[in-house]
Amino acid sequence: MIGTGGLTALSTDELRLLLRVVHQGELPCPIDRIGLASTGLLRIGDHLGVLRGVDEAGVRAVLVCVLAERTRGHQPRAIAG
Repeated sequence: MIGTGGLTALSTDELRLLLRVVHQGELPCPIDRIGLASTGLLRIGDHLGVLRGVDEAGVRAVLVCVLAERTRGHQPRAIAG
C-alpha cells in the first residue's frame, strides 16, 4: 500500500527521478511498493498517496504539473517584441 503523505514532502529531484522511471517504463503504474522497491524508490512511497491507483498517463500529468508549478518562477520569461 502507498502512504497517504503528499508530494510536497518530496524534493524536486525526487519528483524528476520518479517521472523519469515512469516515462522509461521502469516503474509500472498504478505505482505500488514492489515497483518502488525495484527502482530504489521505496523510501518515497509514504508520500505518493495522491497517485494511488492512478494510471501512467495520470501519474505523468500530475508529476509534470507539480514540477511545472515548482519551477515556474525560475524560467526566463519571453520578452514581447
